[in-house]
Amino acid sequence: MTAQPCPHHPDGCPGGQSRAGGRPVSPVARRVLGAEEVFAHALRGEPCHLAIGGTDQRVALPVVDWTRDTDDSDELLLGWCVGPTIDIGCGPGRMVTELAARGHLSLGIDVVPEAVRQTRLRGGAAMRRDVFERVPGEGRWQTALLADGNVGIGGDPVALLARVRRMLRPGGRIVVETAAPGSASRSFDARLECACAASDAFGWAIVSIEDLPDMAADAGLREERRRTAEGRWAAVLTEAA
Repeated sequence: MTAQPCPHHPDGCPGGQSRAGGRPVSPVARRVLGAEEVFAHALRGEPCHLAIGGTDQRVALPVVDWTRDTDDSDELLLGWCVGPTIDIGCGPGRMVTELAARGHLSLGIDVVPEAVRQTRLRGGAAMRRDVFERVPGEGRWQTALLADGNVGIGGDPVALLARVRRMLRPGGRIVVETAAPGSASRSFDARLECACAASDAFGWAIVSIEDLPDMAADAGLREERRRTAEGRWAAVLTEAA
């Protein structure tokens, strides 16, 4: 992927250097932007980290994994998507585009305009929407996909799962990718950081596959099945009887 110019530093944000190639840009000097704006920097090829609130932990965003074509490990999720499918937090669109290629009626939603733009460039259908607001096809989707840890959106997995449940038709399913067993499930305030900018805080969560059944039950769902492949973990959730 070719890095695109940073909108705030026309010469880019290479390696934390200033635009003139002089002093590094310190965290204090970074602009504070909306998370969707900093995420757009990452999607354009600039190194970007997730800063976990209350800790010194910085996790590099795996943008290469999101912008690549689908691979065998994605079959863990794709194989469970049936009927009309909505991809929540679709990013640059690898999953929703593959679903369309397989003949699914599919739609990606994301709050980041750059993600929507890149999904459309790949040939997928996408709209800028917040999952907690009304979405197209409300109550008629057969599958909702939460890939790449997107069960963490908003920082309250139970609230998210309950919301997604309302987007489904009767008998629908949620396909969820989680963290591996032994991971610590937690909610936290996070920020995105690149060399020239840092985002304002937003809620995020990590959900271990071990804790998913209890969270699902609190949202009126049950875990129907789970499986793992190539270090990734996923489950299918359906409405509790």
